[in-house]
Amino acid sequence: MTRLLATLALLVPCASTFAAENDVPASGKKPHATEQISPAERGYQALTQTAFIPAFWTQNVIPNAWKQWGATEKPTNYTTAVLERYGLHSAPYANDGLPMGLRKASRVLNTGVGIDCMLCHASSIDGKSVIGLGNSALDVQALFEDFAKVDGLSGKLPFTFSNVRGTTEAGGFGVYLLGFRNPDLTLRTPRKELGLRDDLCEDVPAWWLMKKKKTIYHAGTTDSRSVRTLMQFMMHPLTTPKDFEKHEPAFRDIQQYLISLEPPKYPYPIDEAKAVKGKALFNQNCATCHGTYGEKWTYPNKVIPLDEIGTDPTRHKGIDVTYGKEYSESWFGKEKNGWFVNGLPLRATAGYQAPPLDGIWATAPYFHNGSVPTLNGVLNSKARPKRYTRSFKTDEAAYDKVNVGWKVTELRDPPSEKLSPHEARKIYDTSKPGRSNGGHTYGDDLTDEQRAQVIEYLKTL
Repeated sequence: MTRLLATLALLVPCASTFAAENDVPASGKKPHATEQISPAERGYQALTQTAFIPAFWTQNVIPNAWKQWGATEKPTNYTTAVLERYGLHSAPYANDGLPMGLRKASRVLNTGVGIDCMLCHASSIDGKSVIGLGNSALDVQALFEDFAKVDGLSGKLPFTFSNVRGTTEAGGFGVYLLGFRNPDLTLRTPRKELGLRDDLCEDVPAWWLMKKKKTIYHAGTTDSRSVRTLMQFMMHPLTTPKDFEKHEPAFRDIQQYLISLEPPKYPYPIDEAKAVKGKALFNQNCATCHGTYGEKWTYPNKVIPLDEIGTDPTRHKGIDVTYGKEYSESWFGKEKNGWFVNGLPLRATAGYQAPPLDGIWATAPYFHNGSVPTLNGVLNSKARPKRYTRSFKTDEAAYDKVNVGWKVTELRDPPSEKLSPHEARKIYDTSKPGRSNGGHTYGDDLTDEQRAQVIEYLKTL
């Protein structure tokens, strides 16, 4: 058991150096002590104020992280340096001085630093922190390695957490952790092999899209009504089955908060006349899969077969029936949902779910593996860079307003073997496993002018 705890301690990773901005619920106001608040507001409070799992690291990890960077002295603007190295963002709520994604939590004998959902599911755009926006700047591999080393561990992870910055091996986390649990969520050892792969290269979808979906995740395998699926990150070795039962009501409120979220509005000028033309083109060419928008919106919830969509199949094939069967037979798949038969098991699909496009301007890079940095590339397969890097900053200067997405620097040659792993992860090479930028060629038949019109319309969503 000691070895099990030490291994899992790598998986779920002075706070005063970070400044929180405010402490208000989603409504923008603090409720009076006796005032009734909505489930969504309760969910916001639970999400931003509760440590659902124990801490893995000591409080020394942030003040001393720089010692793992190869630096001879602590950087002068250390707060910014930490945020930029790991792709973290300031918390727009009180968070004990920590950035979003990190959280003060109890350890066995004291208090330390752990993680929460916002590590991957919150980011910033145009200089503003946004809960629910996938963190496309995150270097989760460096975060876990460095913090483990600060605490005296080797930093060797049980599998690769990220192959390229801004993506994660989220599927691998679920497969690995569930392997340590019996169906009733009691711990088991040794770990059951459920087909772990760590080359899926997953981009994080926006939370606000959940309100429209009947099924979620890239392959559309999970019923969107499921609350327990949101709790998979709680599979910390010290989390007991009773803890899952205890916190399930809070996650029902959190789910209500997630589906209450609205995407940020495009903050720059929009050519309205061009957008009107783009809307007509979009409805003719794109709405069948991605739905229509406005007051009477529609969303078809379609899964497009792999041979039709043509995008990288690794993510779809990388989580197979072995894991699906184990999940469906576990506590996660036996959810009491109020229908005739209890249980929300995973389902097998033939491809990838075409997502709603609300707030798409903010969710670059695109495709399930984050292989295409701009919307222009999504609509023109010939414009997609084969190998590129970017700043991983999220301010106006880093944003491409013409092509809509992130400004990138195309690279001709593969990265040098002399690069540190941290620097190598900044390069997206579409020739690598799980990272193809092919497929979704539906916009190739449009003219450049028509693509520009569609892009202008997409800014309004």
